[in-house]
Amino acid sequence: MSQIKDINLWESGKRKIDWVEANMPLLRGIKADFEKTKPFSGLKVALSVHLEAKTAYLCKVLASGGARMYITGSNPLSTQDDVAAALVQEGLEGGTCLEVFAWHGCTDEEYKAHISEVVKIGPNIIIDDGGDLVNLIHAEYPELIPGVIGGCEETTTGIIRLIAMNREGRLKFPMVLVNDADCKHLFDNRYGTGQSVWDGINRTTNLIVAGKNVVVAGYGWCGKGVAARALGQNASVIITEIDPIKAMEAVMDGFKVMTMNEAAKIGDVFITVTGCRDVIVEADYNNMKNGAICCNAGHFDIEVDVAGLKKIAVESKLARDNIMGYKLSNGNWIYIIAEGRLVNLAAGDGHPAEIMDMSFAIQALSALHLVQNKGKFADNVVKVPLEVDRDVAWRQLVNWGITIDKLTDVQEKYLNSWEGH
Repeated sequence: MSQIKDINLWESGKRKIDWVEANMPLLRGIKADFEKTKPFSGLKVALSVHLEAKTAYLCKVLASGGARMYITGSNPLSTQDDVAAALVQEGLEGGTCLEVFAWHGCTDEEYKAHISEVVKIGPNIIIDDGGDLVNLIHAEYPELIPGVIGGCEETTTGIIRLIAMNREGRLKFPMVLVNDADCKHLFDNRYGTGQSVWDGINRTTNLIVAGKNVVVAGYGWCGKGVAARALGQNASVIITEIDPIKAMEAVMDGFKVMTMNEAAKIGDVFITVTGCRDVIVEADYNNMKNGAICCNAGHFDIEVDVAGLKKIAVESKLARDNIMGYKLSNGNWIYIIAEGRLVNLAAGDGHPAEIMDMSFAIQALSALHLVQNKGKFADNVVKVPLEVDRDVAWRQLVNWGITIDKLTDVQEKYLNSWEGH
């Protein structure tokens, strides 16, 4: 039985879902295919992804293929209660299984209880974002592991955890590394994160970006996107990195590169996007100028050490909706957006619909790949098949009305030959 805030919110959530559906042609096409073939008939799918409208539509697509969906969020502040209500209402009206266990602002204990609810149903397929479902089933429900065909992981942080588990021989079923697919990370991580992070910051702060010193911690694909959008708003962008090659990339992309210790002294806005912990800590806060704003675009709320800031603060206040201010003993105020949680979802609506259309198309087709190849995987860490990546790319080009060249037989023979000219 679903556990949500208020079923009466469903009409607002339905409007959101209808809007993204109209702007997600890839998933619409996959849904039409699934309705005909019913590849997930009789299977239970446990899903833990940021519960907003795009995720809800993915759930409807999987349900259209016969899946029984058990759904929760992957962050206490990213669940939209009206969307959760709309999914439950859809299940009630359509006779499909769309059970939801999530509400916005849940405590850590409630969050874990919701995760447990979707694991306890004994899933056959797991759709994870950050690794919480996979970790919980291994740690507390190992008796359910034999029933798991496999799963899909959405984000970089989750993949890091999966690779570590697999390296230690602890991962007991195949997991597809969705984030590593080209049609996911090249677009979702760069363009999706880049836009949605600034959507969250701009709407929450209502401050100008132009002319400010913006510090981006981490220059992976997500960091590249955040930095590029900051530059597009005429900020002066500073990158902090631990990887010498990525630091070189940032320099040659035209950005300043320095340590966080140095950047803390001059930054106006700080955005962490590393997948690590303790990126901004007490020493950095003490170096920051009055009015500095910090937020996190990594999956877990441990990149910006909010707990450490609270310990050294002499005063705190709600400065603006979703912004807490902390006064230090030197008189400077430091501001934290969305409690240091994922800023694009805890302070915004997440990635644009068209971006998530590609990411969730990879998710849906990867789940199909698991079912079609049950028991055939040699390793428990599974790459997205090239044909799935290419399928999504071809579908997208068709949606955009774009045609591209194809190799002639002579060209193909030339590229696959060692004999030279």
